[in-house]
Order: sequence, then C-alpha cells, then structure tokens
Amino acid sequence: MNFLLDTHVFLWLAAYPEKLSNRAEQIVLNADNSLFLSIVSLWEMQIKIQLGKLELDISLVDFWHGQQEKLQLIFLPAKEEHVWALANLALIHKDPFDRLLIAQSLYENMPIITADGTISKYNAEVIW
Repeated sequence: MNFLLDTHVFLWLAAYPEKLSNRAEQIVLNADNSLFLSIVSLWEMQIKIQLGKLELDISLVDFWHGQQEKLQLIFLPAKEEHVWALANLALIHKDPFDRLLIAQSLYENMPIITADGTISKYNAEVIW
C-alpha cells in the first residue's frame, strides 16, 4: 500500500524514531508498503532551514538522498491537480504546506502518516 509521510514524520524517522506511534512504525517497517515524500515537505524544510527553524548536520540535499535510499522513499511531485484540489478543502488547517499535503493525500487516495490531529478533521485517511 502507498503512504504519504508528513514532514515531521520524515524528520522523526531519521532522528527520533521513538516518537513514531506503534502503528506508524509498523507501516514504515513493512517492506510491502511504499512510502512517499512530497516536494512540499522538501520545500517546507528548505524554508525552515533558511529561517533558522530547522537545523541539519548535513545539507538538505544529502539528507534527502540518504533518507531516500535508506527508506526507499518515492518522491511525490506537486501536480496541477493537487493545487486545484485545494479549492475543495475547508479552511480548518491554515498551514499552506499541510494544506497541500492534505490535497495530495486526497487526490492520490493515499493515507497520510502524521501526528497532526488537525489533518484528521479532513476526509483524508490519517495514520497515527
């Protein structure tokens, strides 16, 4: 099955795997599952690095490629259809990165692994 990782889950997998719920950990460790990371998450991390809100020991490029290989992550680009899907989302969540991740999750019919309880207020399937 396919799963979309929220940005914080991607970061926790690398640095704080103990923060994952048991269910999230089981899904991530199951080789039959495919894990996706969105361009939205890379964009969010790059901005947070530039704002001083996120620090990595290595460049984001090296971090991404290392985790991509280690976790066999699949890159999910932003599509025009993902942007149009935003029009159907209620303004429950104000974070633009999370809103686009929700739109991608819904459009791609892919559950999102997240600890963000606000995302569960949408019709997206949330795993935690």
